[in-house]
Amino acid sequence: MLQNIRDNSQGWIAKTIIGVIVALMAFTGIEAIFTSQSTKQQAAKVNGEEVSQNELSQAMEAQRRQLMQRLGKDFDASLLDDKLLREAALKGLIERKLLLQSTKDSHFAFSEKALDQLILNTPEFQVDGKFNADRYDQVIRQMGHTRLEFRQMLEQEMLIGQLRAGISGSGFVTDEEVQNFARLEKQTRDFATLTLKADPKAVKLSDDEIKAYYDENASQFMSPEQVVLDYIELKKDAFFSKVEVKDEDLQAAYQKEIANLAEQRDAAHILIEVNDKQTDAQAKAKIDEIKARLDKGEDFGKVAKEVSDDLGTKANGGDLGYAGKGNYDPAFEEALYALDKGAVSAPVRSSFGWHLIKLLGVQAPEVPTFASLKEKLTRDLKTAQVEQKFVEASKALEDSAFEASDLSQPAQEQGLQVQTTAAFGREGGEGLTANRQVLQAAFSPEVLEEGSNSGAIELDPDTVLIVRVKEHKKPEQQPLEKVTAAIRDHLIQLRAAEAVETKGKALLADLREGKTPVAQAKGEPEWKVVEAATRSQEGVEPSVLQALFRMGKPEAADKATFGGVTLANGDYVVIQLKGVSEPKDSLSDEDKAMYRRFLASRSGQQDFAAFRAELESKAKIERY
Repeated sequence: MLQNIRDNSQGWIAKTIIGVIVALMAFTGIEAIFTSQSTKQQAAKVNGEEVSQNELSQAMEAQRRQLMQRLGKDFDASLLDDKLLREAALKGLIERKLLLQSTKDSHFAFSEKALDQLILNTPEFQVDGKFNADRYDQVIRQMGHTRLEFRQMLEQEMLIGQLRAGISGSGFVTDEEVQNFARLEKQTRDFATLTLKADPKAVKLSDDEIKAYYDENASQFMSPEQVVLDYIELKKDAFFSKVEVKDEDLQAAYQKEIANLAEQRDAAHILIEVNDKQTDAQAKAKIDEIKARLDKGEDFGKVAKEVSDDLGTKANGGDLGYAGKGNYDPAFEEALYALDKGAVSAPVRSSFGWHLIKLLGVQAPEVPTFASLKEKLTRDLKTAQVEQKFVEASKALEDSAFEASDLSQPAQEQGLQVQTTAAFGREGGEGLTANRQVLQAAFSPEVLEEGSNSGAIELDPDTVLIVRVKEHKKPEQQPLEKVTAAIRDHLIQLRAAEAVETKGKALLADLREGKTPVAQAKGEPEWKVVEAATRSQEGVEPSVLQALFRMGKPEAADKATFGGVTLANGDYVVIQLKGVSEPKDSLSDEDKAMYRRFLASRSGQQDFAAFRAELESKAKIERY
């Protein structure tokens, strides 16, 4: 519990950023954004804003995948109720729409620069600790998003995060609430348990009972819906052998490369910030005083260590290191490039405050030889040609597939082979059939029901697919013979659990009434005693602990109370609560602060839930 409290007291921004990535990559659905082209079909309207059928379909599919991940790949997806999935997905989309409308009404904003920083600092987009554009593109394409779509999604996530933080962060608790919570949290209990084992061997089942269960629950025994796809795959790598680079193009690229090289300047600065504690005029007066000291001969580095407000460079005399143009505030950069080596600028105003700038050194660009760059330039020029040919071929393939009645002709025109997948269901399979876009295409009405070829599917930046349903295996009733063993096992476990529960409840009633002395109650093994158990006691079933701490205190030291609980395996556990102890020591300041943060966070979450409910109660929502 203490660890849970610590975990729940972390910052919302970090959780939101990582949550966006994890949620989308795991297809968790409710909190994810499903950006798509608008359609005329509407699933709902929220205060006049549309929720499209396409958004709803994607949200349902995401929820289906989330459930499949939780329940395991062997779970039969056909058992999932589409109506319940639709209701849950639509509820999530409506709630999200309401929250975004509220952020707009409250004039929340998140700047483009802040978005850039979030993206640059997100670990999923980094290689060796640094942002990598290729990695970024790869990840968001796997999500099925363009850069623009992902930025829009992230902006919306951060706006909702601001709204949530503003409301949740206002939660507070009193000292009395902290003390009461800590008293309950640190409470210990002395108890004993007696386990009555379920006995599957004692259960006798007839064929008629199995048949009756099969008939009453026929919908549980349907084969899963599956499809088999034919597909053609266009790879970018295949075009590299088909392009050549001319010498004159290489020379032109080389000249362009070295023309972009620029000198680097090593600057040092002294910053006096303008902020809520210091006005522009006060900062300007301070920088003028510092400039006068420098003009009298004081060392720039020593003065910077003494007075600069830039904590990142103060310790090393204000040295910013070598950098080229485009790295500084425009006013700062203009002043820097007007200086001679060793000179100090007049006071310069930037968006941060007032600066004095000293040019420490100038580094002329090192011009690489043509030979050293030839391999890179060749690769870059080939890549550009390949990219163009790949785009053209992808478009031609999609156009050909649109007009064709199968995949043979489009494959022949591009010199490709028609390949076939293994059968898979709506939860996806392995390899390309696990891709969200492939699944959406395979089970779309156009491909699944009308028998059309799909549009071009970008599997990754270097691969495009066209798919077509080769075989559609619709759900069918499985014969009784195939599921008899599963039904028998299920009913045996169920009946055994019911029998031992009946026995356990009878014993429990006798113990409470005093008809059966505790010493005479028998189980397997005998009574197991635990003293001073906490709410997170190791070695005790969680369901037993939960039932134990819900039981009322014994009326007297010699008068125990009794309870019971059925375990997941069917066994029944009788619980004897002997005594309850509460902490006598006062809370440390650290524990008080921790409990206060946790309770305030929980209170804030409840406030946010109430806020969402209030938004919904006042909204005009039309569901179709």
